[in-house]
Amino acid sequence: MTEGLTDAERSRADELDAHARAGRVLPLVFDAPRRGKPPRHWADLAPAERKPAAVEAGLPGFRASQFDTHYYAQASTDPTSWTDLPAALREQAKVTFFPDLLTEVRVQTADEGTTVKTLWRLHDGNLVESVLMEYGVPGKRSSGSGRHRATLCISSQAGCGMACPFCATGQGGLQRNLSTAEIVEQVVAAMQRVRLNNIVFMGMGEPMANYNAIMGAIRRMTDDLGLSARGITVSTVGLVPRIEQLATEGLPLTLAVSLHAPDDELRDTLVPINTRHKVGEVVDAAHHYFTTTGRRVSIEYALIRDVNDQAWRSDALADLLTKNGRGAGWVHVNPIPLNPTPGSKWTASRRHDEQEFVRRLNARGIAATIRDTRGQEIDGACGQLAAKER
Repeated sequence: MTEGLTDAERSRADELDAHARAGRVLPLVFDAPRRGKPPRHWADLAPAERKPAAVEAGLPGFRASQFDTHYYAQASTDPTSWTDLPAALREQAKVTFFPDLLTEVRVQTADEGTTVKTLWRLHDGNLVESVLMEYGVPGKRSSGSGRHRATLCISSQAGCGMACPFCATGQGGLQRNLSTAEIVEQVVAAMQRVRLNNIVFMGMGEPMANYNAIMGAIRRMTDDLGLSARGITVSTVGLVPRIEQLATEGLPLTLAVSLHAPDDELRDTLVPINTRHKVGEVVDAAHHYFTTTGRRVSIEYALIRDVNDQAWRSDALADLLTKNGRGAGWVHVNPIPLNPTPGSKWTASRRHDEQEFVRRLNARGIAATIRDTRGQEIDGACGQLAAKER
């Protein structure tokens, strides 16, 4: 079937065939298509770039600090409402530095309004999602107990190139990377509703595949929006070079690794990046992150019925995490009941299997807590809302 093809074409055909044999339609995609680049936004600019950018646009340099106050301190995104600017400058500021990057398409709520999922349309028509979750809201039992706090789950790409077969986003393919400003805009929009405590890069996309943009966004969150780096979690399916790079950034971020299987044979199918970076290599990189930063690593493990939720796999996971004398204190495991996507053959584990999985980890001294699943009635799995809209 590959007669007459170039070496590059034959290699591509072989890759597609390998994925088809593994039960997947989409191959891994590391390089995002270079299309749909959004217009420059104030949030794309690092602090040192802002005053020169204002001057270049014909504005007095002091306007930069005014823009910062409105946008970052007050979460105000529309310069036409900024009365401390001369009327003639408001429209100029909007066009030059504050173009509309996200347009709200649909909002779904659950848990007495404490879970809010928003579908956004980007300037080029692509769709992304963010989910705001409030906890400990007085009078809202479904929000749980404890102090009032808020977590925002954000997207880093339109779609995803990691091709995980049980993930709605992964099976939708990768459209493009988000810009720094498109990521920040999700945060600012949520801050118009509530004060945020935590940000998790667990929405659409593989954050580490859009490394420069997410690090730019994280710097805006910590330096400009006043969020604590300790409250920011960066998730990855296991891009080992980027995990190693993240360890050098000097920020006490939380690293979350989506492992989903303790052995290469199964993980090659569930998490295709494992064909490039084997599970042992991923765990070694995660442990190095812990020893470098002192930050305990989260291991995300979607429990899929009769696929990866057997008791013996819990034992194998414990062996993997504690291998080479690593001990158990460096990691926390989050078994996650799968939020099935419509038409998928994958489904959530039985409750007693979830409990046994956690019990065996705990018996080995490994902290493990079943992840609270919220928003199941509002297309809670990442990518479901965007898939429906398309």
